[in-house]
Amino acid sequence: AALPKATILDLSCNNLISLPSDFCSLMHLVKLDLSKNRLQQLPLDFGRLVNLQHLDLLNNRLVTLPVSFAQLKNLKWLDLKDNPLDPVLAKVAGDCLDEKQCKQAAVKVLQHMKAIQSEQERQRQRKLQAEREMEKKREAEQRAKEAQERELRKREKAEEKERRRREYDAQKAAKQEMEKKTKKETVQTRKPASSSRPAQPPRHKHSWSRSVLRVLLFVLLCILCTLAACKLTELQHQPLCISVNTLYEDVVAALQNHKTLQNILQQNSQQ
Repeated sequence: AALPKATILDLSCNNLISLPSDFCSLMHLVKLDLSKNRLQQLPLDFGRLVNLQHLDLLNNRLVTLPVSFAQLKNLKWLDLKDNPLDPVLAKVAGDCLDEKQCKQAAVKVLQHMKAIQSEQERQRQRKLQAEREMEKKREAEQRAKEAQERELRKREKAEEKERRRREYDAQKAAKQEMEKKTKKETVQTRKPASSSRPAQPPRHKHSWSRSVLRVLLFVLLCILCTLAACKLTELQHQPLCISVNTLYEDVVAALQNHKTLQNILQQNSQQ
């Protein structure tokens, strides 16, 4: 790698197993001999050796060539004999027994590798296209999902608004109904009050008369009980009963002296 302008390099018969990646910085190489080694593969960026014209890979352990091999557009001579090549690649390369066959091998292998490179590029493009379509599909699904979520939120918001409006209307109707009921009860309450006001004095007067009559009857009953107790029981000899009996006899005597009462008493006695 320290000799980037080298043009001819012979590394044959060295039992090389692999080449370092820095090897591909020798881009001025024109002739390269790697025959009779144990190389199992070439560096992936082997195609950087764009000035390479003569390549000898005789008697190695190569099965395939890197896709970048198609970039060796100046390659005019190639020997791949005595390698366990892939059957398709071996058929394309053919023999390299003379100058003509080695030149044909270079041309055919380059065409084959270019075809492989083109196919890989198409596959890569198809993969990229599929990924882009998948990404577009995911984006479309995401947009559809977001639109659906927005529509759902919009519908929920409208339903919530409608629910609140119905609740408000129901509360308003209930309030109006309550106001009407209260007003009706107030009117019904005022009418009986106004119609009964003129009749209240007689009612109060009647109640007062009943109360007075009850008191008089109670007093009369008490007097009768007292008289009965003083007349009929052993209490008649008590000072209180003596006074009550004396008072009773005086009252009866006074009433008997009254002419009207005498007539009534006589009629009653006759009946």
